Amino acid sequence: MSETRFHTMPDGRRIAYRYTPGSGPTLVFLPGYMSDMAGGKATALFAWAEERRQACLLLDYSGCGESAGDFADGTLSRWRDEVLALVEAVVEGPVVVIGSSMGGWLMLLAGLALGGRLAGMVGIASAPDFTEWGRSEADKAKLSAGETVFDENPYGPDPTPMHPGFFADGQAQLLLDREIAIHAPVRLIHGQRDADVPWEISLRLAASLRSDDVQVTLVKDGDHRLSREQDIALLLRTIDALSKGPA
Repeated sequence: MSETRFHTMPDGRRIAYRYTPGSGPTLVFLPGYMSDMAGGKATALFAWAEERRQACLLLDYSGCGESAGDFADGTLSRWRDEVLALVEAVVEGPVVVIGSSMGGWLMLLAGLALGGRLAGMVGIASAPDFTEWGRSEADKAKLSAGETVFDENPYGPDPTPMHPGFFADGQAQLLLDREIAIHAPVRLIHGQRDADVPWEISLRLAASLRSDDVQVTLVKDGDHRLSREQDIALLLRTIDALSKGPA
């Protein structure tokens, strides 16, 4: 039941996903910027869910991984709608959404739309609003003028692009300057040696969430990816406890 499948969106684009059925709540993993469901955290989570027979959904955003489309067309709104369409089509009952880096921003946007189906959220180096705090004024001017900006990529040989469409949509989806109307339990994990997303962003996020059931775990020697064996173990323990609900 865990082979790659495809969900067709109303405009015909095909979104790749993997799903394993089981008990609830269903775990939904949202990868980071230019990442996909073949990443280390996603595959570890899926294998763990299969072993314990807990339902789990992975997906590739359009333009990423095995999904159709051009990455340059990707926006938070577009990818949020893909996440929601897959949850509606594939998942029954409540969900726990797990978001890594940009996926932590997308997690919030999806969580707001899921309403009562949202049983909890787990953010890993969550990066809401990174189009605002993560860009210089010079970059913002270029992006606003329709120019693509490229960043050095520490994880691969090719530079990482930010396209003007993604930037404009991100600036329209900023969350940290207001209360985020999510009532579900939230767990945030962040490495204090994260060179990409300051760990203070998770503290700002915790303060912005309406929910009082919010816990932040700081990993002093943790980097942005939090993909070491001990980091994965921490993530799975956190998800396990959250899935079980209040003691």
